[in-house]
Order: sequence, then structure tokens, then C-alpha cells
Amino acid sequence: MNDTTAGERLDRVVLRPIHAHHAFEACVEQLAIAIRLGIYPPGSMLPPERDLAELLAVSRATLREAITALRSAGVVQTRRGRGGGTEVLNVMPVQRNRPAIAGRQEDLRDALEFRAIVEPGAAGLAAARSSRDELTGDDRAALEAALETVEHAPDEAIHRRADSILHLTIARLSGSPRLITAVTDAQDDLHTMLQAIPVLPRNIKHSASQHRAIVTAILAGNESRANRVMHQHCSDTAALLRGLLG
Repeated sequence: MNDTTAGERLDRVVLRPIHAHHAFEACVEQLAIAIRLGIYPPGSMLPPERDLAELLAVSRATLREAITALRSAGVVQTRRGRGGGTEVLNVMPVQRNRPAIAGRQEDLRDALEFRAIVEPGAAGLAAARSSRDELTGDDRAALEAALETVEHAPDEAIHRRADSILHLTIARLSGSPRLITAVTDAQDDLHTMLQAIPVLPRNIKHSASQHRAIVTAILAGNESRANRVMHQHCSDTAALLRGLLG
């Protein structure tokens, strides 16, 4: 399974029907999160308006307004004519973004604690489903492909997006829509925090070994190990962030 296919499958579970009164703002928010987390990576085309509007449960007029806002912000560009569509631009590079966390320390500490609950739960459920042979061949291939993409990411920005995709793929394999929503929110907060610290090669290497252990446990149907290693992974990242961000 290629990355595009995996991304297309993920957007169908990560993008949620919008029930808020302010549909425009919620639509912009969800699309921006999907782009930031790499579900729609730089250079890719957004799905057709009809498909996106159906996923988000908004009118095509509202969706067009949201895309116009993203275009005005320099996040996407629209190609006209035959073969046209909306292309994601490479405008969200990893950068040391301390202003984004200013005044949010308490909220972000809570986000780390929230993540330490939901992500191990997602990994454990995915492993439990694997042990019951509920994961399809495509499911298993998507998980292995997501891991390979993280391990072979050529630069920092691509690695961060690939890391998010791996965690979202694990959440999808849990089979729980609520966990998918929770992990998406946790990954968005994590992205904000990671942008504010330097990249540490040793931490990346350690995370890579944990990622592989988690995926191996899921594919083997080892629920307790998948949960335990994911919890350690989340705890290690939280400790690093607490140490560097205060």
C-alpha cells in the first residue's frame, strides 16, 4: 500500500462530521490539522470538493469558503482547468515555535497526560484486534508501510508528519472512532510542542526503536506489550518536553 492510499483511508476516519454552529471555522480547523499532521502532505492534492464536503458534512459552499481561507493563508493553491484541483503547499516546516505555546503550559501538560492514556489504549486495542484476526492484510500492510516511512524519512519535517501518520494509523486499527478522535487531538497538541524544541538525534533513535517494538507487538497480537511500550514512548516524549519547555 502506498502513502497516498494510506492517507486517503486515514482522512475518512480523522475528518469528522461538523455539527458546530460555526461550520466554516470548524471546517478550516479540521483541514488545517489534516494538512499539519501529514494526512495531506505537501505536493498532494486535496480530495474533490464533493468528497470532502461529504466527509465533513458541510455544504460545498462552506467547504469552498474554507479552502479560500486556506489559500489566502498560503497553505494551499488552486489549479484551474483540466486536471485542476487544490494542492497542498510546503508551508508548515518544523520551526522553533515558542510563541505558539506561550501561556498554554498548563493546558499542554494536561494534553501530555491525556495522550499517555489514549495512545496506549489505542495500541492495545489494535493488538487485541490483531490477535482475533480482525485486521485485514491491507491493515497490516498500512501499519508496516507507516513504520517504514518514519524510519526512512529524509528530513525533520517529513519525519514529524510520518510520525503522526504512524500514530494515527495505530489509532485507526483500534477500531474505535472515539479513540481516533482523541489521538488526532493529542497529536495536534504534540506537534505544537515539538515545534518549540530542538531536534535531538538520540531521542529520534530511541523513538524509532519504540515505534518498531509497538508495531511488532500489534502485529503479533500482544496487547499488553503494545500498551506498555506505547505508554513508555508517550512518557519519554512527555519527560523531554517537560524538561525543555518547563
